[in-house]
This record gives sequence, C-alpha cells and structure tokens, in this order.
Amino acid sequence: MEAGKLLITEERVASEFLIAPPNRFRAAVVAVRKFIVRKPLGALSAMVILLLLLTAAIGPWFAPYSYDELNIPNRLEGPSREHLAGTDAQGRDVFSRIVYGARTSIFIGFGAVALSTFIATTLGIISGYKAGWFDTIVQRFVDIWQAFPGLIFIIFMVSIIGPSQVGLIIIMGLLFSGGASRLVRGATIAASSEMYIEAARSIGASDFRIYTRYLLPNIAPVILVSISIRVGAVILVESGLSFLGYGVPPPFPSWGRMLQEAQTYMLRAPWLALFPGLSIAIVVYSFSMFGDALRDVLDPRLRGSR
Repeated sequence: MEAGKLLITEERVASEFLIAPPNRFRAAVVAVRKFIVRKPLGALSAMVILLLLLTAAIGPWFAPYSYDELNIPNRLEGPSREHLAGTDAQGRDVFSRIVYGARTSIFIGFGAVALSTFIATTLGIISGYKAGWFDTIVQRFVDIWQAFPGLIFIIFMVSIIGPSQVGLIIIMGLLFSGGASRLVRGATIAASSEMYIEAARSIGASDFRIYTRYLLPNIAPVILVSISIRVGAVILVESGLSFLGYGVPPPFPSWGRMLQEAQTYMLRAPWLALFPGLSIAIVVYSFSMFGDALRDVLDPRLRGSR
C-alpha cells in the first residue's frame, strides 16, 4: 500500500477512542455532583478523608497544646473546656495528641501505599502485557511473597531495622505490593485484548508508550480503588504495630500507641481509649467506604447494578 493513500498515526488512533471533554472543570463538577447523589455514604467518607488530610497538614499548628507538653498536676482529667478529650497519665492533652497522630497515620499510610502502588503497577502492567514465561516467573515470586505471614514479617523486619516512620513505609509498601500487583495484572490482561492496543501495536508504538499512554489510563480506576482501600488497611496495620510496641517510637504520638497506653487506666479514664479508638475506626471505615463507592462508579460492569 502506498504511503500517501493511508496515514495512520498514534494521534488518529487516540482520537478514535479518547474524546476530551470540552470543559474539564464543568465535567468535573458534574461528576462530583453525580457521585454525591448516587453514593452519599461515599461522599460523606470523602469529606472525612479531606478533614483528616487537612488535620494532618495544618492541625498541629492549631492544636491547643504540644503533643509532649507535660502537666502532672492535671493528669487523668476528664473531657473539659480546657482539654476537649481529657488528659493522659502524664497530663498531656489527648485531643492534641490525636491531632498530631493524624499526621503519623497519613504519612505512613500514603507513603506505604505510594511505594506499593509503584511496585504493583510496574510489575502488574509488564507481567500482564508480556504474558508467557515472564508472567509465569513473576507470578510465582508473587505467590511466594504472599505466602509469608504479613504481621510476623513486619515484626521481624522492624526488630532488625528498628521502629521508624520511614522503615514502616518501606516494609509495608513491600508487603502490600504483592496483592495489588495481582489486581493490576488482571486489569492489564483484560485491557490488552482491546482494539486500541492492537491499533497501537500496528503503528509500531513501543512497549513503554503502550504502557504509559494506553494501558495505564484505562486501568487507572482499578488502581484508584485499590489505593483507597489499602490506605485504610495500612493505617490499621500501623495502629496494630504501635499497640504491640513495634510502631512509631515514643514520645511522638500514634493512635495505636495511645490505645496501648490506655490499657492500665481503662476503668479510671476510659476516654484515653475511646477517642483514639474512634479515630481509627472512623478513618479506616471512611477509606473503605470511599473505595467501595469509587469502585461502583468507575467500574462499568457495576453501573446500574445498585
């Protein structure tokens, strides 16, 4: 076929399958409005998550007290106007420590999920697209990785490198990458059979270009849902580790460590466990519900099913 008779370019292929909205801001507003109407619980969860992010970003600047400010004469005081959530055994303000602890949860949660998402997306896309012997080898390594007991692995690694925020991010990022790569791989295999991928191959697009321009945007909903759910899971694991004494070292506050410190005073000062426990429950539940709502909205197979 002569070169002048038929001109196929990547731009022409993209234009056949990707149509940009004329007004992106208006389309975003409409999408948010539809999300609120269709998924009110998911919208409420999103508001809780935004409040958590705001608290982690600027909350410590507006906290009434420092997280390590001791006030022994006022120890174990109940909730009052001066101390909204009471004080602990050292007289530290519980509300201020919860505010500071939000930053710990967000930093570790999003840091570990960012690392696990990068690893999972890279392995999942390449493994799902290449298939064959490469996919077989990668999946066997993933099987071995997932066979390790998660909590025991984390405790073992923390006992070696010591408890720190960066160490927890790396350890949990590696731990959560295995299961997430399976989700990305499945979505990649489904997308690889679509016509736009065949068209990209026919015009000589490189594998890297197919990964980044065609596969990644079309499996992004699966990745976004996985991120939302995994952030809540990481925060819950971090709280459990802090409760066991393997999390963020004191005196910096962690919700799980606050629960651990409250055990001795459960009958005398129940607010020491009540407020950190509620914080963990609300945040983890919000991430889970928001991820579930995102899945229902972004997954075409589930549209109209509820």
